[in-house]
Amino acid sequence: MRIYLAGPDVFLPDANAIAEAKKDICARHGMQGVFPLDPIHCAAADAVPDRFLQIYLRNEAHIRACDALIANLTPFRGPSADAGTVYELGFMRALGRPVLGYANTGETFRDRTLAFLGPAARLRAEDDWVDGEGLHLESFGLTDNLMIDGGIIAAGGRLVTRAVPAAERWSDLAAFEDCVRALAGRA
Repeated sequence: MRIYLAGPDVFLPDANAIAEAKKDICARHGMQGVFPLDPIHCAAADAVPDRFLQIYLRNEAHIRACDALIANLTPFRGPSADAGTVYELGFMRALGRPVLGYANTGETFRDRTLAFLGPAARLRAEDDWVDGEGLHLESFGLTDNLMIDGGIIAAGGRLVTRAVPAAERWSDLAAFEDCVRALAGRA
C-alpha cells in the first residue's frame, strides 16, 4: 500500500529527515510512504513554466498514484491545519480512498482560535463565541474545522491527537505511527 504523506512537513528545515523517518515507519508496517517532494514523472508539470503549478501537478500525480493518505494536521501558522494539506486530504477523500490524520496538539480548534484572536474574541452567550467581526466560532470540541474532522470520520478513517511539547510538535511521530498502524490493520 502506498501512502501519501500530506502535511506542512515540506516547509521544515529538516524536511528530508522527517520524510525518511515517516517512510521508515511505513516500511516497518509493510507500506510505502510517498512524500510530496519525492520525484515523479508528470508530463503536465513538465509542460508548464510556473513553479507553483509544477508543484501542484506533481503533488496531485502523487496523490492519484497512492492508495491512502495520512495528513499532518498539526496547527500551522495559525489555529488550523495547513490549507494545502487540507486540500490534499479532501482530494483523496473525493477519490474514495482512505484518509487519516494526526495533530500534535491537545487543544481543541475553538481554544486555539480563541488564543489566536485574543481580546478580539468575545462571549455572547453560553459557549457562543464570536470574533471581532461578530462571526461565530465553532464550538464542537473538535481537533479542527468540522469539515476536516467530519471528512476523516465519514471515510472510516482515524484522527489521532497528542499533546506534545512545543519544541517537538513537528518531530514527534508517535501519532503518525498510530495512523500507520490503523491503516495497516485495514489492509
